[in-house]
Amino acid sequence: MNWAGLIDLLLSVAAILLCLTVHETCHGLAAWALGDPTAKRLHRLSLNPLRHIDPFGALMMLVAGFGWAKPVPVDPRYFRNPKSGMAVTALAGPLSNLLMAYLALLLRAVLLAFYRPGAVVLEGAVGFCETLAVLNVGLGLFNLIPFPPLDGSKVLGAFLPDR
Repeated sequence: MNWAGLIDLLLSVAAILLCLTVHETCHGLAAWALGDPTAKRLHRLSLNPLRHIDPFGALMMLVAGFGWAKPVPVDPRYFRNPKSGMAVTALAGPLSNLLMAYLALLLRAVLLAFYRPGAVVLEGAVGFCETLAVLNVGLGLFNLIPFPPLDGSKVLGAFLPDR
């Protein structure tokens, strides 16, 4: 049995769950901060991955490098300005991913300062930080594409006329 491959798979799954969970939670937190209680009422302001993960979407991300989570429900009628509220809410997910990527690379740099040859756990932690950074950058940038249902389409919508 290839234990290293199994450990890599488990670390990838953990990174995917973390990326998607934080992304979706930040959508809900942004909407809540702007006055929409929908996500809070549905218990989606949680870092529990079970509240956010679409099983098929997570499997596709693992297998095909492309997947999705359950979208956090948002009701723009609660926002003072629905267009800008939706744009801010949509931006919260990708921005959280880019921030997590930065933090993962920062942690990687700290871990490498303590690196000694043969430190297996440290090597695994460095690898996890690298995987986390790559997945977060990919997810954040991909979601900024202005094509529905991606977040970028809602951001672009704030700059387009109502018609």
